[in-house]
Amino acid sequence: MLQEGAHGKWTVSSSDESTEENSDSEKPSTSAPLDAACGRTSGPQYPCSEARKAAHKRKASPLKLSDKKFPTEIPPAEKQRTTQEGLGWCLSSSDEEPEDQAKNTHKETLKEEKCDAPEEHPLNLCKDDKLSKNQKAEEYEETPSEVQDTWDLLNGGNPFRFFLTKVRGIEPSYNSGALHIKDILSPLFGTLISSAQFNYCIDVGWLVRQYPEEFRKKPVLIVHGEKRESKAELLAQARPYENISFCQAKLDIAFGTHHTKMMLLLYEEGLRVVIHTSNLIAEDWHQKTQGIWLSPLYPRLPQGTTGSAGESQTNFKSDLISYLMAYNSSTLKEWIDLIQEHDLSETRVYLLGSTPGRYQGSDKEKWGHLRLRKVLK
Repeated sequence: MLQEGAHGKWTVSSSDESTEENSDSEKPSTSAPLDAACGRTSGPQYPCSEARKAAHKRKASPLKLSDKKFPTEIPPAEKQRTTQEGLGWCLSSSDEEPEDQAKNTHKETLKEEKCDAPEEHPLNLCKDDKLSKNQKAEEYEETPSEVQDTWDLLNGGNPFRFFLTKVRGIEPSYNSGALHIKDILSPLFGTLISSAQFNYCIDVGWLVRQYPEEFRKKPVLIVHGEKRESKAELLAQARPYENISFCQAKLDIAFGTHHTKMMLLLYEEGLRVVIHTSNLIAEDWHQKTQGIWLSPLYPRLPQGTTGSAGESQTNFKSDLISYLMAYNSSTLKEWIDLIQEHDLSETRVYLLGSTPGRYQGSDKEKWGHLRLRKVLK
């Protein structure tokens, strides 16, 4: 806004705008369905926060190395040419050494050549063939050696069972010992009966395609923290899938978000818990290094077992049940009962949960950083 006063013209920056004008950026976006109908794909096609949508442009075009080998020598930084007109002198480009000029000319030539070269962005959502490109990015074919490697990885000597995710576009040797979501959901890990997916940003269609075809109609519970328009978009995504149900995390505290990223997988052979760092979207599983903790396959306890049976030395079972109970959701009661029925004694890690609320006395050390302090003691 340009205004004129006694001291000349002056400008009010955007930071001085009224809160009413700035509040528009905080409102959930309602343009996604309209953009999809018009063929535009300027943002992510899944409900998520405005911050996630703002970062989508950077995620759609990840940095790409043009050469596998890094240069052995790094050219020295250019001399900074400074001009100080107030002192009556300046350093012109003629003060550079001939060798520096040659290096700078070579550097600019390389830069122009790189810009002229066509770039390939497998996850670029700005073209009409977005769906086909995403599906191509999701292709994940296992060779017999990879299947054997995954089996060895699952049953190898990894006491803490912590893994990284596979990344597309790099040499297979760099993905050694890593897992993909299709590995986790594959029949190799168990015969799936039902599953629960806890997450923050979710693409329902993409998630369904990560399950093997024989498991895609098994019951799936999605636990999320979406509200209003974002919740409506999430429910709309799931309409074609009758096997998907939802549980909304109650976030009564302002600015609260549901960031838990966990899977509960019920098999005919037992139960498995997976805690990871990835959103349930293609970008997080194909082009980023993420972390995964994969539990052992927990067997079912003998019928009639009660009390603290199946507890681990780290109290993982009781802590997991306490965390699920903090949702105050009848939908999760079934999963709490299932956990009670299984033997989690082989767990070798602690569970540190965080839930919204105000806590006093011993409850203060039940969650968050105070819980971490207690564990470290």
